[in-house]
Amino acid sequence: MPGRVAFIGRLLIAVIFLYAGFGKLVAPSNTIAYIAHVGLPFPPAAYVVSVIVELGGGILLVLGWQTRFAAWVLALFCLVTGFAVHLPAGDHNNLIHFYKNLAMAGGLLQIAAFGAGTVSLDARRAGGGAPQALQA
Repeated sequence: MPGRVAFIGRLLIAVIFLYAGFGKLVAPSNTIAYIAHVGLPFPPAAYVVSVIVELGGGILLVLGWQTRFAAWVLALFCLVTGFAVHLPAGDHNNLIHFYKNLAMAGGLLQIAAFGAGTVSLDARRAGGGAPQALQA
């Protein structure tokens, strides 16, 4: 049961990254313009990095492959985005996004600390999942 709960948790966290990454992928000019608007350097490069991190990290979370690494990268991405994009904006909507990013980073750090769980490619690669003590 804990393995399935961990899998569902990974899916739920991955959804926002897959949705955002796909949205960026289909509207590159809008995304690059927004990145420039908030004052981040090198908007085209920031766009490419954000698409790779969001889509790549989201897919890795769903699969449970290289999960701890993906969770660390996504947590860092959430913190950087929260502080660099949402916090300086100063309006109520961006403040909500800032706190959402903090919460997502917290959930991702839990995944980074405890791994993907037994329903994952990481567990399969390791030989069947978490140690017996962690399955209870």
